[in-house]
Amino acid sequence: MSVTIRSTAAEMAAALADGSTSSVELTRAHLDRIAAVDGAVHAFLHVDAEGALAQAAAADERRAEGAVRSTLDGVPIAVKDVLATEGLPTTCGSKILEGWIPPYDATVVARLRAAGLPILGKTNMDEFAMGSSTEHSAYGPTHNPWDLDRIPGGSGGGSAAAVAAFEAPLALGTDTGGSIRQPGAVTGTVGVKPTYGGVSRYGLVALANSLDQVGPVTRTVLDSALLHELIGGHDPRDSTSVDVPLPDLVGAARQGAGGDLSGVRVGVVRELSGEGYQDGVQARFQESVDLMVSMGAEVVEVSCPTFVHALATYYLILPAEASSNLAKFDAMRYGLRVLPEGVESPSAEEVMRATRDAGFGDEVKRRIILGTYALSSGYYDAYYGQAQKVRTLIARDFDAAFQQADVLVSPTAPTTAFKLSEKLDDPLAMYLNDLATIPANLSGVPGISVPSGLADEDGLPAGIQILAPALADDRVYRVGAALEAALLDRWGGPLLDRAPALEGA
Repeated sequence: MSVTIRSTAAEMAAALADGSTSSVELTRAHLDRIAAVDGAVHAFLHVDAEGALAQAAAADERRAEGAVRSTLDGVPIAVKDVLATEGLPTTCGSKILEGWIPPYDATVVARLRAAGLPILGKTNMDEFAMGSSTEHSAYGPTHNPWDLDRIPGGSGGGSAAAVAAFEAPLALGTDTGGSIRQPGAVTGTVGVKPTYGGVSRYGLVALANSLDQVGPVTRTVLDSALLHELIGGHDPRDSTSVDVPLPDLVGAARQGAGGDLSGVRVGVVRELSGEGYQDGVQARFQESVDLMVSMGAEVVEVSCPTFVHALATYYLILPAEASSNLAKFDAMRYGLRVLPEGVESPSAEEVMRATRDAGFGDEVKRRIILGTYALSSGYYDAYYGQAQKVRTLIARDFDAAFQQADVLVSPTAPTTAFKLSEKLDDPLAMYLNDLATIPANLSGVPGISVPSGLADEDGLPAGIQILAPALADDRVYRVGAALEAALLDRWGGPLLDRAPALEGA
């Protein structure tokens, strides 16, 4: 079969299997694409052309010997720069880790290598995953391939933009409050947040330990399922890892692609729509719900009253955990070290202060201050303690909703991609982009964002979010694949084929 960089990862894997292409050819084609367009997109912070081609050559040798390691052996991938990669820089989008090269791989990266996927490089991100636009990267913003003057979402905008711009067929992201799903919605890609603990966090530079989750960024639901099955499963090195087998995700995606949702109960969450949601986003969401009905799904409205408190809850818990996690960047052991000016023999505290002032960006400093305050004596119970109680109530609302429905749905993000710098000086407006995605992180349930079409106002992508109970990740793949198939039929082909910003590149 004939494949190009616009083919899906599954199609690339099939072409490798039938011998019509090689991993070296695929990898070189993507490296050429990166060279051609990434100056405009800035999806990558580091490209490892030599390493990727060497891994591709090894994949071709294995295939010739009949020793293929996985379905995706030889299909190239990009990795978010918050995951440790042995021999490759891992900066977390921060000056404080500029040039740091880990001596080990994150478990998910080790699993990619074991499965034979060549790693193209590391993708841009908001510093330490704090942001919704990838404008908080210390190395400059990433641009949305649909409109280079707009944001690609965040914090994982680099991974989403790389996949949307056909610089990589697959990518890994991390989702703390929507950082895979929200970029997926605004770039027209598929983004998955697995069940918390379903994918190893070992080697992920933590933002908030109880919220972070690694997941796939792809162009199709099936590609996400294929990648999820490679990286998922128990890891004894991760204390948060769940020791249960993964459900059949690829089988669920293939079943869903048949277009039959008979017997599936779909719950529309009342609190995750309406006021504050762009008209075009809401219209595409309603059309998607109608399509699910046409495929046999039963749709009911469910109410989760505590979801209205999710944003405030999240922005107490996350900064608290972040302030604790980032305390290790103290200029003593690794990373940046800055000596204070005019001090002949500075103390450790003075060096730490100067280093953190120079190494951390404004958003990171803002959240460290907020988190330290929330954890301080006299305020812990009033803020952090109360937030944890509300978190429990949110989880109970999910449990009650899943008694009425097999999956829950909502728009993924309230709006399409906004202009670069439009909300950079308004943190509260920026935080509202995660309004619909945050509840899933607070409760640990899995979710997927699937492109739902183009908003009438601006012609930019919108997304629909599908949520399922913990450990029922197969449900989001079944429903997501069914909806994707119906929408592809309606559009007459992949939505990304309409992206105008990089036409002719």
